[in-house]
Amino acid sequence: MSNKHLYNLQNETDIRGIALKNNEKEVTLTNEEVKAITIGFYKWMLNRSKTKNLKISVGMDSRLTGNEFKHTIIRTLVSFGATVYDCNVSTTPAMFMTTVISEYKCDGAIMITASHLPYYYNGIKFFTEKGGLEKEDIKEILDLACNEKDNKLFIGEIETRRLTRSKPLIDDYSKILVEKIRKEVDSKEDYNKPLKGLNIIVDAGNGAGGFFKEKVLEEVGANTKGSQFIEPDGTFPNHIPNPENKEAMESISKAVLENNCDLGIIFDTDVDRAALVGRDGKFINKNALIAVISAIVLEEHKGTTIVTDSVTSDGLGEFIENLGGKHHRFKRGYKNVINEAIRLNKEGEECHIAIETSGHAAIKENYFLDDGAYLISKILVKVAKLNSQGKTIEDLILELKVPEEENEIRIKINGENYKECANKILKELENLVNNSDNMKFASNNYDGLRVICNSSLGDGWFLLRLSLHEPLIVINIESNKKGGVQEIISFLREFLKGYDLSEF
Repeated sequence: MSNKHLYNLQNETDIRGIALKNNEKEVTLTNEEVKAITIGFYKWMLNRSKTKNLKISVGMDSRLTGNEFKHTIIRTLVSFGATVYDCNVSTTPAMFMTTVISEYKCDGAIMITASHLPYYYNGIKFFTEKGGLEKEDIKEILDLACNEKDNKLFIGEIETRRLTRSKPLIDDYSKILVEKIRKEVDSKEDYNKPLKGLNIIVDAGNGAGGFFKEKVLEEVGANTKGSQFIEPDGTFPNHIPNPENKEAMESISKAVLENNCDLGIIFDTDVDRAALVGRDGKFINKNALIAVISAIVLEEHKGTTIVTDSVTSDGLGEFIENLGGKHHRFKRGYKNVINEAIRLNKEGEECHIAIETSGHAAIKENYFLDDGAYLISKILVKVAKLNSQGKTIEDLILELKVPEEENEIRIKINGENYKECANKILKELENLVNNSDNMKFASNNYDGLRVICNSSLGDGWFLLRLSLHEPLIVINIESNKKGGVQEIISFLREFLKGYDLSEF
């Protein structure tokens, strides 16, 4: 049987597919695909490794098919002679850490997750000691998987269990975070409990992040009463585990207010993203979260460059510059942002953080790994220090200017040649802006077209770009006046009416 359909499962730098039957889409990711892709990864690792005795860790989030796929992956690897560490329910960043921390030192790591996608999805992420794999690496793995002709006799379930080592990864990783908080706060009153007296809650959305409540927050003294959706449940019955989702943010905001909390923490499914809610219930995500960590990093590294994605606000750029930093607004896509930060450092421009408005944040001191738990731990150090001064995390971003209005519009491009259509739209918009008295292009833009509008046309800006993964035009809009967003939308609606697009 041909495995060419495996290429359809590539999602840029990982694998994603439909793993359970649902009313809308057919199943595309089964044990057969998982087995073939695992063999591809194993052989890819052999090709790049100096050893033939590979050690590979395997973990999963709370998805319903996670355990089944985990057993398939482990059995496949063990049958090929690999040493396998079973890390059970884990986080994506913790799985990477198995390649670098001394107790593990794995050659590679496999995480079974589909991030925040609906329950019927699942997927696979791969790591080496250099970080998450690139798009080209995934293509090579699928090439090997598609050409797989090995009829190896797979060992039985009992033998698989005998040859697999169970590892308490989340316990080990939590200890690293706890020690970081204790050491960096260095409380003279209670070294082991630097967050004592603070009520901080967690919303894990029934993903893999519930460990943070008991194994991190409570270990450093926080009162976690009011935490919610801690237990892993792959049906995600309460809300989507996604710090960008309004319903999810409103849920933890309500919990913060009802429990009179000092802070709320929310993670996505596999904990590579995070966001906060302040004691007043206000969201600290997107631009506000970037502002918080930028303020912290700039205290430690004066003048450093902060790399973000393309949809950040003008107010954030001013905030960073007023703190003495440099804002480098790059492209959407967390790997794009991380790789740009790495590139800048290699070229001699100091950069200590790469962060997307989605909540992906990668810090140089932590291998440029996008790790929601590490990000929050670093922020909690500052929370403890501010608390000793009678201040809160919100005090860090008092000077952050927020727009009067903002909106994001996603417009479907009809027809098969959606990229050609998008390019025509961008070209026509470029010509229009160049001949306009009310618009001009933002400087140093790397993603689509970012257009500044004067007071005659909305008093703000919009960014028009093609979606990374779907046949969609995505438009982000901000305005400094009431009704300004609608003015910009009206202009865009008139401009786009000649194209074969869905209504907006």
